Amino acid sequence: MIIATAGHVDHGKTSLIRALTNVDTDRLPEEKKRGMTIDLGFAYLPVDAVPGGATEAIGFVDVPGHERFVRNLICGLSAIDFALLVIAADDGPMPQTREHLSILDSLGVRAGVVALTKIDRVAPSGVEA
Repeated sequence: MIIATAGHVDHGKTSLIRALTNVDTDRLPEEKKRGMTIDLGFAYLPVDAVPGGATEAIGFVDVPGHERFVRNLICGLSAIDFALLVIAADDGPMPQTREHLSILDSLGVRAGVVALTKIDRVAPSGVEA
């Protein structure tokens, strides 16, 4: 299964992938310098690390959130099985969140889940659905 991140710049897509896989998908010197994803990053969970007795590894594609890198985003989302829409609790949905959802819809990606990040930055009442 291939899972791609989607969401506004600086909402924690790369940090979430790092937490799940222990892989820093920002590998380019320019990404390190700027503190933002520019190109696609890749990570995976081996079969033995996947809970529930999965029979195949889970691959992750970390895409850029900044509007200037939308072409890279589309390349990363073009052949995925599942979207991981990342939304920071302290910002909520932002312009690129909506743009990424529209692109996912246009590409026919119908399976996904929302990952709410940065919940430590808001009061508990602000996280409740």
